[in-house]
Amino acid sequence: MKTLPRLLQNIRQCRICEEHLPQEPNPVVRVQSTARLLITSQAPSTQVHRTGLPFNDASGDRLRDWLGLNREQFYDETKIAFMPMGFCYPGRDCKGGDLPPRKECAPLWHSQLLAFLPNVEWVLLVGRYAQLYYLGKSVKNTTTETVFCWQEYGPRFTPLPHPSWRNTAWLQKNPWFQKDILPFLKTRIHHLFKA
Repeated sequence: MKTLPRLLQNIRQCRICEEHLPQEPNPVVRVQSTARLLITSQAPSTQVHRTGLPFNDASGDRLRDWLGLNREQFYDETKIAFMPMGFCYPGRDCKGGDLPPRKECAPLWHSQLLAFLPNVEWVLLVGRYAQLYYLGKSVKNTTTETVFCWQEYGPRFTPLPHPSWRNTAWLQKNPWFQKDILPFLKTRIHHLFKA
């Protein structure tokens, strides 16, 4: 059986979809077996690709704000693990947004990583790709519906919209997110860090 450090080394050396990537592969994943919160999102941005640090961009600033965490707390690997649906930056689409995460990563690596995360009690499913993969048939027709029905997926999962600046209009159109979900996120994260 592999050890977690060996598995992470294998992931960081992965080149399975290299021919489809616009840049040299740089798998971004942060996992320690003590983590109690797992954040599963779509794929690294260009800045995250460059730095190798998950959510090290404007989306991360917004996500940290949603959780009520500073950078030091957010990047405490002993408590929070990061496992995106695609570990490498996938490139841009014709509209200027990022392409979907590569489909190879999650089936190849997620179950192996989860085997080393026995303490995870809460998983944030950030964006549609993570929600489709982990909620299966219980996912709703849209991200809005899935996030609106967030309580159906607890206590293990909490679906969230992606914290990208592109979703600013969505946040303005859906004030219930700030009113109902953000206080829950901050309360639960407080208890997680307190324990």
